[in-house]
Amino acid sequence: MSLLGEFRGWRSGARKHHRLRDLDGTLVVVTGGGSGIGRETALAFASEGAVVVVADRDLESAQQTSDLINSAQMKGGGAVAIFGGGSHAYQVDVAVEDEVQRFAETVQAEHGTPDVVINNAGIGYSGTFTQTPQKDFERVMDVNFWGVVYGSRAFAEQMIERGTGGHIVNLSSAAAFTPQKRLTAYATSKAAVFMLSDCLRAELVNHGIGVSAICPGLVHTNIIQATDFAGATPEEQAKMRDRTDKLYRKRGFTPDRVATQIVKAVKSNKAVVPVTPEAKFGRLLSRLTPGSMRLGARLDLG
Repeated sequence: MSLLGEFRGWRSGARKHHRLRDLDGTLVVVTGGGSGIGRETALAFASEGAVVVVADRDLESAQQTSDLINSAQMKGGGAVAIFGGGSHAYQVDVAVEDEVQRFAETVQAEHGTPDVVINNAGIGYSGTFTQTPQKDFERVMDVNFWGVVYGSRAFAEQMIERGTGGHIVNLSSAAAFTPQKRLTAYATSKAAVFMLSDCLRAELVNHGIGVSAICPGLVHTNIIQATDFAGATPEEQAKMRDRTDKLYRKRGFTPDRVATQIVKAVKSNKAVVPVTPEAKFGRLLSRLTPGSMRLGARLDLG
């Protein structure tokens, strides 16, 4: 395609995406929507009038989120029933490609092609590279990276076929650009999501499909209570989880504030969104003085 043709494709894509400035009546899929950032994101889109499909490995927690959305007591209101009932819950393990593909097919058959997909499901892990067993490294990549790949592929194909644009949001992290020796597997998975998102954004622009990488820093969610610490006994695991949870709670940055930024990113088609102050500062340093980030990674802050 000629350069002029490329420019025309970009402009055409921008016009298609423009419709997402108003989310009323759109269909939104959120993975990992049973708690934390995923739950708050589902609530935020519902309050904009969207029909929300909530997916989680734990069906009960996904259903709880859907019940909150469908309840008249939800803060800010919810999606009106004429748009399809407000919310629907599904059980999905994003680390299993076949499950994600079947889920995408079910969503399309039961509710239609999504306008917005939030690849939010993820797990935490703390440990240096040499401490981290291969199986644990692979598990982190399976959920945090491959889960995003599977979700992006399944739903992007639907959006392209429909031809009216859409948006994909991938949850990365400030860890993607702030190296830390005790977060090797986690940071690697999130850095991969960060680059995947940029590549997808370039590929899908002509189709009117935006892609955003959301990069939170320290946000208080229940992910800490499910985070494994390499080489720790069960008793040590519990102590480190409690200590880290207290730190995040004291930090005081709640997941609803991330959800607000996700909604804004979709409406404005923003590529990269560092959410918390430390994420914004880390992003700036990584671009201006990457050597200082590498030096900081040597410090033992555990």
